[in-house]
Amino acid sequence: MKALLDYRNTKRRHWLANLVIASLLLLSACGGARLDPLAPGDRILAFGDSLTVGVGTGGDSAYPAVLQRMTRIEVINAGVSGETSAEGRQRLPAVLDEYRPDLVILCHGGNDFLRRQDTSATKANLAAMIELMQSRGIQVVLIGVPEPGIFLSSAKLYAELADQYDIPIDNNTMADLQGNASLKSDRVHLNAAGYQQFAEAVSALLSEAGALP
Repeated sequence: MKALLDYRNTKRRHWLANLVIASLLLLSACGGARLDPLAPGDRILAFGDSLTVGVGTGGDSAYPAVLQRMTRIEVINAGVSGETSAEGRQRLPAVLDEYRPDLVILCHGGNDFLRRQDTSATKANLAAMIELMQSRGIQVVLIGVPEPGIFLSSAKLYAELADQYDIPIDNNTMADLQGNASLKSDRVHLNAAGYQQFAEAVSALLSEAGALP
């Protein structure tokens, strides 16, 4: 009788262990910050600098225009060439008032790095932008931007901000594009093919996070 009870207890422990493992795997597969689905008539705001403007190609090839065609959702191009994060922080409230977006794609900070500004100030400016948007109930997606260097990778502050504010992030695409000369129009900016790939990556991120079907 004792042997039978031991056997049943062992089977039960194995079953519980397998259940825990399966639950952890499911959580891992569904991990990452989530977004509410966008509805017909909702509006996306692309906020950033020259990489948002689409410098290096025509306006119809800038990533916001490409993203709009891909998603069939209005995407406002609110990029300003040469803008720093401090300038973007000052500009953002009026832009939000004007367009009242449901979701903002924030791609900013590159000019700070090019001008070798204090990264802690860049992080504070981006944090203030995210907090402002979240305080207004606006969903935010963050794009990591690489610091200049031989081996390009996004500045670590982007992953830290995404984790802190629980927002979706693409932390690799821009670094990959910047490292591929065939996708660039100059040392900093992309060409039409580069912006196309950027828009595809943003669309995929929105879909994975639940904003798009």
